[in-house]
Amino acid sequence: MFKQIALIALLGVSASAMAGPWQVKMGASVLAPTSDTTIAPGVTVKADHEYNFTPSVEYFFGDTPFSAELLLAAPFNQGVLVNGEKAAKVKHLPPTITAKYNFKNSTRFTPYIGVGGTALIAWDESGIADKVKNDYGFAGQIGFNYQPADAKNWGVFFDARYADLSPEVRLVDGTKFDLDIKPMVYTLGYSYRF
Repeated sequence: MFKQIALIALLGVSASAMAGPWQVKMGASVLAPTSDTTIAPGVTVKADHEYNFTPSVEYFFGDTPFSAELLLAAPFNQGVLVNGEKAAKVKHLPPTITAKYNFKNSTRFTPYIGVGGTALIAWDESGIADKVKNDYGFAGQIGFNYQPADAKNWGVFFDARYADLSPEVRLVDGTKFDLDIKPMVYTLGYSYRF
């Protein structure tokens, strides 16, 4: 009798774990700036494209369609171009949190949208960049998760995020300006819910 109760309890715990509120995601991302800055006539500064691994953690609020996701990327090593030539580099972290709405339906595709906030936490400037200030801004997200029929807790996801970031940059000659990066971050990867 005790073994049967233990088995039923174990199955109940396993079922609840499979439908748990946490999801981890591991993706490969490209950070694609959408803007540039003219600091003088004929002098344009732009952040370069950058590629990175971007893990994230997501929490689902019960049986509702709402969740919250925290993006935890490895440091980006962003190049800075002056008139198309690489002139500086800066390492930075882009922690981003979004509140999401998941469009549940009868298929294995779950589209979602999200809004939230983001940051650019900079350090280790090199080249003509003397100092890049931390910056904070709005973030938006749209994407989908796909779970194959035999995948149990595993899934594949794709999303696109927008970050409204324009950090202040100080060059070694003392020139200061706001670098309009305003990047799109495109991510493809795997998800696991537990």
